[in-house]
This record gives sequence, structure tokens and C-alpha cells, in this order.
Amino acid sequence: MKNIFLFGECMVELLNVSSNTQLPQTLKQSFAGDVFNTAVYLKRVFFDTQVNLITAVGTDEFSSNMVEYFSQQNIETDFVYRSNDKIAGLYSIKTDSEGERTFTYWRENSAARDVMKFIDASEIEKMLHGDVFFFSGISLAVIRPEDRPKFWQMVEQLKAAGLSIIFDPNYRARMWNSVEEAQHEFDKAFCLSNIALPGIDDFKQLYNLTTAEAVIEFCKPYAFDELVIKNGEQGVVSVKNNVIQNIEITPVEHVVDTTSAGDSFNGVFISARTSGMNSFDAIKLASASAALVIQHQGAIVDSKPFQAFIDQELLSIIK
Repeated sequence: MKNIFLFGECMVELLNVSSNTQLPQTLKQSFAGDVFNTAVYLKRVFFDTQVNLITAVGTDEFSSNMVEYFSQQNIETDFVYRSNDKIAGLYSIKTDSEGERTFTYWRENSAARDVMKFIDASEIEKMLHGDVFFFSGISLAVIRPEDRPKFWQMVEQLKAAGLSIIFDPNYRARMWNSVEEAQHEFDKAFCLSNIALPGIDDFKQLYNLTTAEAVIEFCKPYAFDELVIKNGEQGVVSVKNNVIQNIEITPVEHVVDTTSAGDSFNGVFISARTSGMNSFDAIKLASASAALVIQHQGAIVDSKPFQAFIDQELLSIIK
């Protein structure tokens, strides 16, 4: 059984389900976060994988319900730490008629910002026996700047132990003090990563690069085993062993909610590749999964329709 670690934040999600004119607004409460979403979809594809979420929550009722939700999603909670003086972060989300999202966040004092304070040598020792360590640009932005050196030391130890390091830039400008700060931290991430899963939008905002070709050129100094560039309806570009593949996707005609599109892609791709699927088939499966997710409201699609869809897609790949 493969053992995968995902480092990041899960938050309390409040989804606006009101009509545009309804006041007070009606909100549906759930739990989501880019790395957590990735963990859920990763676990759903190939169940025979141990998926560990590394994060911190509080001792309040929301946090306790969140941890219970992790277990319901078959996510291991041995590395979910409890803060006595912080609580889980919270955000509200509203989608427009095109499925685009508007967020409002309350996370400055979330427990996840202090997660590195719970991780000592004994905790890292437990992770050294894993196979994959995944984190994102949001993971980096959430932890406190003074804790990042400790985080990078941990990643270096994990890579030296043979874990595959996978990074999704997932750049959010509002979470960083400056572009230069984000670029500095991302450079460290790129240097340590075996696989990078950027979106064109990340590079457009952070480096003013707007094409897959420009991103490939930018990434040449880094020793990635695999580079997978997500470019929306334009498809996905894969670079492995200096071979460039352009993988077309079928655009979705009716987008309901783009939340978790990239997260579901990441989870399915990582699960497929870790389970031995070739890169082309893993990207096709991940792209199809993301297309399904954005036709549903919320970050986490109900498991039954998602599983039925995945099973059908896997059968078509096997054939």
C-alpha cells in the first residue's frame, strides 16, 4: 500500500445558496481547502492508498466535526494536530451564473498557520517511511514566515529519504506580502520537487508568463521528473524525459462551480501515477474528473456519482 502525505489547510466553508436578492443570506456549511480537496479525490480513485493529511485545527465544535469529516472521507488523521488556543479558518463562497467564484476569508488566526510548531523530529521520522509528499503555494502562504525554514528542512529530509515531492504553485496574491516573497519561496519549492503541477494562471500572475512554452522554458533549470501544466480549455501539457505531450480535453458546456477543479485534477493525477498509470492516461483521467467536478456545486462532489464516473473512465482506459 502506498503511503501519501498532503500538507495544508482545511477550512470551514460557507456556501451562499440564496437568491441574489435574499436577505439575510442562506448559507450551507461544509469543509474544504485545496490540499484537503486533493486528498479526498486522491483517495477516491485508488482506495488501496493510505492518505494522510498534515494540518492543525482547534478543539472547538467546528474543528471536531472537521476531523470527523476527514475520517468519513477515509483520510488518516494521525497528523492532524489540535491547538488549544486557535480554531479552524473559515471562508464564504459565492458563485455567479458562469460558475466563477467570489471568496471572503477569515484565516489570520487559524490553527493551520501554526502547524509546524507541532512537528518535531519524532513526527518527521514517521513520515520518512512514506512514498509521496504533496504541498501547494497556499500551504506555503498559510504557515507563518518564521516557520518556513523548519518546513524546508522537513521537506529536504523527506526527499533525502526517497519520498517523491509534488508541488502545485496555486498562487494567491492576497496571501503574500509581496510578489518577491512568493517567488523566493516558490523557487525553493521548485528546487526540491520531483513533480510540479502548475496552472498557466499561476505563472501569469507571478511571472507574467502566458503560454505553456514560456512555462516550460522557465522550468528548464529545475530537475523535475515530470512537469504537468494545466491550461483550462486549452488542455494540458506534459513534459517528461524531455518529451513534450499536448493533451486535448473536452470543454465543459455548462459550468456550475469551478471550485476544486485544479484540486480534483491533482488528486486523481497523483493517485493514478502513484498506482502505476502512465502519464498520458493519468492526465486524461484527471482532466475528465475535473470536468465532472465543475458541473457540481461545492468543492467535494458526492462520492457515489463521482465513483461511478471514475469506474467508467477507468474501464475505458483499460480497454
